[in-house]
Amino acid sequence: MKIVGNWSYPTAVKFGAGRIKELPAALAQAGITRPLLVTDRGLADMAITQSTLDILEESGFGRAIFADVDPNPTEVNLAKGVEVYKAGGHDGVIAFGGGSGLDLGKMVAFMAGQTRPIWDFEDVGDWWTRADADAIAPIIAVPTTAGTGSEVGRASVITNSVTHVKKIIFHPKVLPTVVIADPELTMGMPKFITAGTGLDAFAHCVEAFSSPFYHPMSQGIALEGMRLVIENLPKAYNDGTDLEARSNMMAAAAMGAVAFQKGLGAIHALSHPIGAVFNTHHGTTNAVCMPAVLELNASAIADRFDRAASYIGVDGGFDGFRSFVQDFNDSFAIPRKLSEMGASLDKIDELVPAALADPSCGGNPIELTESNVRALFEAVI
Repeated sequence: MKIVGNWSYPTAVKFGAGRIKELPAALAQAGITRPLLVTDRGLADMAITQSTLDILEESGFGRAIFADVDPNPTEVNLAKGVEVYKAGGHDGVIAFGGGSGLDLGKMVAFMAGQTRPIWDFEDVGDWWTRADADAIAPIIAVPTTAGTGSEVGRASVITNSVTHVKKIIFHPKVLPTVVIADPELTMGMPKFITAGTGLDAFAHCVEAFSSPFYHPMSQGIALEGMRLVIENLPKAYNDGTDLEARSNMMAAAAMGAVAFQKGLGAIHALSHPIGAVFNTHHGTTNAVCMPAVLELNASAIADRFDRAASYIGVDGGFDGFRSFVQDFNDSFAIPRKLSEMGASLDKIDELVPAALADPSCGGNPIELTESNVRALFEAVI
């Protein structure tokens, strides 16, 4: 059998407690002199954000911030961010926060120099080549949660505020020049955010490990990422000051995002339209969807989980893993149904085609159809 793969791995990562102090050096490395820090509304006034702005100001970089960012960021948020970026004469972005701040920050840097609408750069074929690559501003990424791994990604998820469809916008130069992964920044996360973001990282690893595509490096990263989440998320959840657990979760989040270059699947195909329509938390939505998707994919993935289960600390092979996942969710007070998060079946005729159109479908080990996707939505809602 001829084995062929196209592989790409992440950027420079400065990982460790206290490394936010190296932000000025990272800006210099990226050639940024007038940065705009982009984050979400919830983080804008928090101590970690203000102390980061203090570091910038004390180093002569100002303290410019844009925080008009929704939990599921839209093109409306983006237009406002680009306006602020241009008005301030900025030459680079610090994408700061969880998935929403990171995704929108990367898109502000991307779109500030483009003339076409953002939807022209959706992750379809070679649409990314439509962009003026020379006009993309440099990006420094600073995650403050341990979930999406967007800090090491070349894409952002933006929700169309008119159609309520999440779109993946891709360009190789959206990859941040430097990542500062400082687990101390995650210490103040409340329990429900720790759980939701941590289970997002877990879902990335599970789906990458399940994907049928050939990418042995990502397969290995996904396996180790699952182990790190299983061992460390309960510790971080029960004791938010456990720096070692927070560090391991931050690593697992980045690993999940690297691993899903191998592919995602039905979990994300379901959660993207649910989040777009009902504005649910992405990681928590993934967690609710996971047991039903494992059930659907059982015949295709059981053997690989039989081999992996003991390594990641789960007894009983795939069947044990499937049972473990529901118990794991329950231990973090994750709802068993999405109706508890505001979703409803009255939108199912809108959700099914949106899920089937989602790029994540292609990585699911069992082919997704109108019939089995509808059944999945009925099971999880």
